Amino acid sequence: MKRLIAGITALAVTVAVTAFGLGYAAAQNAPKPPSNDWLLDAPDDTERFKLLQRYLRGFDQPMWEVGYRYEGIHDALKRSNFKLAAYHWDKIKTTIENGYLKRPARRANAEALLFASGVHAEVKTAFESGDSTKAWAAFAKARTTCMACHDAEKLPEMNGQAMFHDLAIPTR
Repeated sequence: MKRLIAGITALAVTVAVTAFGLGYAAAQNAPKPPSNDWLLDAPDDTERFKLLQRYLRGFDQPMWEVGYRYEGIHDALKRSNFKLAAYHWDKIKTTIENGYLKRPARRANAEALLFASGVHAEVKTAFESGDSTKAWAAFAKARTTCMACHDAEKLPEMNGQAMFHDLAIPTR
């Protein structure tokens, strides 16, 4: 009888250990639940950088911000808030510069048409002057420069956006 009890106990222990081992192995091979650590979960830095590059996208996101700020400038000028217009204008410069960090091929036209030409500085000076006539003329110049850059980048369809047609410059 002692032998029978010992045999049953050994069999139970063997079954339990085997079941635990199989369960452990299955748990190790089971798919992991979704994680909020999408970047940290990447297997290595190369994969993390690929994820970041995909996440940060191309030049479209900076241009989205530029469009938002362009509309903000128009609104600020309508309210005679020249400081806000100048603020948005400076942020447009920063956004474009950050954009061509990601897409260097976009740099040449932006630099030539907006910065090296002196347009950016001229528009900023007009906004800071507090003179409504000068500020609106500068807005018109900024608009024309933006549209010329789109043409130079072979993206004339960008000039068909509502912001270039609906945001009128007041006539006096």
